[in-house]
Amino acid sequence: MSSIWRSRLGLSIFGQSHAAGIGMTLDGIPAGESIDLDKLQAFLNRRAPGRFPWATSRREEDIPEFLCGLVDGKTCGAPIAAIIRNQNTRSSDYDQHRDMPRPGHADYTAHIKYGGFNDISGGGHFSGRLTAALCIAGGICLQILERRGIFIGAHILSVGGICDAVFDAEKIDASTLSTLREMDFPALEHENASVMIREIETAKNAGDSLGGNIECAAIGLPPGLGDPIFGGMENRISGLVFAIPAVRGIEFGAGFYAAQMLGSEHNDPFYWDGETVKTRGNNHGGVLGGITSGMPLVFRVAIKPTPSVGKKQESVNLARKEPAILSVRGRHDPCIVPRAVPCVEAALAIAVCDALLEQ
Repeated sequence: MSSIWRSRLGLSIFGQSHAAGIGMTLDGIPAGESIDLDKLQAFLNRRAPGRFPWATSRREEDIPEFLCGLVDGKTCGAPIAAIIRNQNTRSSDYDQHRDMPRPGHADYTAHIKYGGFNDISGGGHFSGRLTAALCIAGGICLQILERRGIFIGAHILSVGGICDAVFDAEKIDASTLSTLREMDFPALEHENASVMIREIETAKNAGDSLGGNIECAAIGLPPGLGDPIFGGMENRISGLVFAIPAVRGIEFGAGFYAAQMLGSEHNDPFYWDGETVKTRGNNHGGVLGGITSGMPLVFRVAIKPTPSVGKKQESVNLARKEPAILSVRGRHDPCIVPRAVPCVEAALAIAVCDALLEQ
């Protein structure tokens, strides 16, 4: 089943955007791990809708209800199951999409795949709403990793054509990552954040949307995590990152720019730092042969513009088999990038926790 991810850990995500609820089950977490529910809620709040002017006006509290797996704040070895109840839904906004699919959205492909029985309201099971469930699992894994000295964080690298500074891939520190996680609009340079927010407001006022890029990193990783061929760290991370509906691409280290470099330029020379082997430069992004090198693990994710926009667009009427003009109603993010940041962190945390437990 496509909604189940299985490795050393097992993760299942269920629900629909406008159904009674969404949730997840996370299997394989060892017993005895303390889970700070207040800290987990703070993490979920970064993704939750209706809190910022650059996000959808749909307000959901996104408070997880744990059904099993936790006893007195500690994991008990049983699968962890949690549900978030949907409350603020307006399904009538989506009635027109039953016959007129939104360009750029899964409306049409889901209609074909499921013979028209797919839940169209809010995007159903294809909705970004389900990333809240991903963040429950990721938030749990983040706490487990931090107790082992592994820290994860991300920032908004760009929105539209406005760019932030990039991580120093050799010298990322826990303080920087922690500061980013406390910011409503995480950017390395405050001035860049202000300009990006204005760009989002401009697109919103024009009935349009913007995409962008997110840069994410993990530090404190021991060398040796991951496997070659199908079990590489890039494979594991990418599979989870692409569970975020808006993701269109991912690159590690120098990424696609590596194709323009000479081998002597791209190679990161090894050296001894006391008893530890490090590299000068980090074009490899902390992964060689699918296995962590001990350097910071760094990657970037491309997020597409939100497909639901107010501008008129060409579509088709599936029932009448004729052209149609569509203007999307409802409450949608003019830019999904800020709310996708914790989702990317969650995906990385699950992948790293999985590899660490396997090791």
